[in-house]
Amino acid sequence: MNRRRPAVRSYRRPMAGWWRRNPYFLRYMLREASALFLTGYALVLLIGLFRLRQGEAAYAAWREWLGTPWSIGLHLLALLFALYHSLTWFQVMPKTAPPLPLPPRLISAAGIAALLVLSAALLVGLQTWR
Repeated sequence: MNRRRPAVRSYRRPMAGWWRRNPYFLRYMLREASALFLTGYALVLLIGLFRLRQGEAAYAAWREWLGTPWSIGLHLLALLFALYHSLTWFQVMPKTAPPLPLPPRLISAAGIAALLVLSAALLVGLQTWR
């Protein structure tokens, strides 16, 4: 007896866009995407070093390109992603550290304060070096 069995229908979870429905995963994916923009910015800086090695004219052309509206827009976007990436990194830091007798918010605030102090010191140091 050759009877045909009906096809068994198994549940298939839809894979497209599942992370957009959960705010936790949305923030996680945004943090991961920010790393791509930071990589792109690092590549822009490496191109600048390459142009500097090619000579004064090539470096001047690269510097001129940095002043275009597209470049400024990309730099602002990279800055926003860098700020978001840094903020979320300092929020994750207390969760990955060994147990400390300090509240996690204090650890994050101390990391952000240290970042701001070091950035200001670097800025002042560069201004006096010129």
